[in-house]
Amino acid sequence: MTGCSAADGTGPRATPGTGTEAVAKTVSSSPSGSPAAATAGSANSTAGTTSKVASAAVAHAADGGGSAKKSSLKVASYDAGSGRAVISDSASSKSAVAVGDVVASAPVPSAPDGLLVKVTQVLGETDKGTKVDTAPATLRELLGKRKVNETVSVDPSSVDVKALNADVKVSGKKGSGATFGADGAKVPLGSLRVDVSDSVETADGAPASAKASIKGYVQLAPVIEFAYDGDSSGTGTQPVSASLVLSGDWASQWELDGQASAAQKGTRVPFAELHTDVVIYVGPVPVVVNLGYVLYYQVDADGKVSVHVSQSATGDFKAGGNYTRATGWTPVSEADLTATPVKSSVTTAGNAKATLGAEASVGLYGAADVTVDVAPYLRVSATGRATGTSGGTGSAAVAWAVYGGYDVTGTLNVHLTIFSTSMDKSLPLFAVHREKKLDDGGRTISSS
Repeated sequence: MTGCSAADGTGPRATPGTGTEAVAKTVSSSPSGSPAAATAGSANSTAGTTSKVASAAVAHAADGGGSAKKSSLKVASYDAGSGRAVISDSASSKSAVAVGDVVASAPVPSAPDGLLVKVTQVLGETDKGTKVDTAPATLRELLGKRKVNETVSVDPSSVDVKALNADVKVSGKKGSGATFGADGAKVPLGSLRVDVSDSVETADGAPASAKASIKGYVQLAPVIEFAYDGDSSGTGTQPVSASLVLSGDWASQWELDGQASAAQKGTRVPFAELHTDVVIYVGPVPVVVNLGYVLYYQVDADGKVSVHVSQSATGDFKAGGNYTRATGWTPVSEADLTATPVKSSVTTAGNAKATLGAEASVGLYGAADVTVDVAPYLRVSATGRATGTSGGTGSAAVAWAVYGGYDVTGTLNVHLTIFSTSMDKSLPLFAVHREKKLDDGGRTISSS
């Protein structure tokens, strides 16, 4: 997820998002992992932005490394491609860092996903600070034997939303009180709703009558679960346990109207990108969790069926990974979504499937540690039979069935070694698939 940013911070970020620095949400935790009172609030609460957003911590090699301490260091610039950085220290005119020091920073313009690096070479002093070469560091080098266990509800007001080539409306970003979405729909406090309306692209060679549209919304209330136990009573090189999980409530509703063609068969059409950074403070140490979503729709149709169908899906999901020293990384993949029965109208035979889903990515300091795809869908299958007479009169009978379901898939990525754990290859999450029949019907159309 980390892009090659220029040292002046103008480069792109590869995490799904707007390409600009997101407003960071902060949560504080005591060294033992229990919630501690702070300006930002306690665990399990929605906290606002504080002055800690640009703070840093450092584990000095001269102190034996391990648990980092609060520091007056600032990341003046950072280039992700080369790993070169300039580190300033407002409290001293001397060299800010030494080889072996581990530096952690909350998001800054040149490192918008936060930064966790180890100094590999000191190159000299500049008018902006100490120029250094760096390499990626691990949580073990940063946190040592500390312990943290936090569950954080993401503040909708901290989420950057970028519309992509579609009519998109955003609701629910205010920090207090319920807000209202499209058509006066109430958005629960703590949720973010994105409405979309778009025309479905027509396939080459499709009938002239082939024209369809899709509209609906996705409503999210993301929750991040982060845990790390560095083994305060042991001497192992790996933590006792660790966890990174994305969960939360889900609601979506959409409808497909018209004679859908196959131009986008198998192709997802993204309509919005979402990004936010959550800063969890372990004592003075900023642990930066990056969260991104790409919202999309997908229509698979044969260009024959003419439909007006809709569906709602509500529930929750959980995806991520848990680590223990004994078992290594274990995928977590759960979903409990309920598809609401619909009334449907089908006028011609054929098949169509419409999906309104989200690809999510959650990781630390710019790495896509967990990726997950939540894909509720609506599927129509219609059959027809025509009869006629020599006089030109006849009829056509159409029978259809509508099915609703969802798929949840994802991957634990090798970037999870940032926890100081071993991981030889990416691990797929347990796939979750559910489908049920929502509606059926039939009609006879006479002709003369």
